[in-house]
Amino acid sequence: MSLQSRIETKLKAAFAPERLIVINESHLHAGHQPDFHGTGETHMRVRIVSSAFIGMSRVARHRAINELLKPEFDAGLHALAVEPAVPGETTRW
Repeated sequence: MSLQSRIETKLKAAFAPERLIVINESHLHAGHQPDFHGTGETHMRVRIVSSAFIGMSRVARHRAINELLKPEFDAGLHALAVEPAVPGETTRW
């Protein structure tokens, strides 16, 4: 199972999202390090709308997602952009 699929599976199980998009943005970071060519699954963006976030601050939402995905960081995920929202909240996507 790919890293992207593992992230999707974990987020669905933990937050039962109404909307979820996990985007591999690794290719956007090619050349940022001498030996990094943008291949693989090192940089991800999560866009998630879930009622599980109701009553949580934006920081608490980020912390909850980062804690859930800690094993993915330990396994090689380098960067995670998180865009969490509750149903009805305005999103840029």
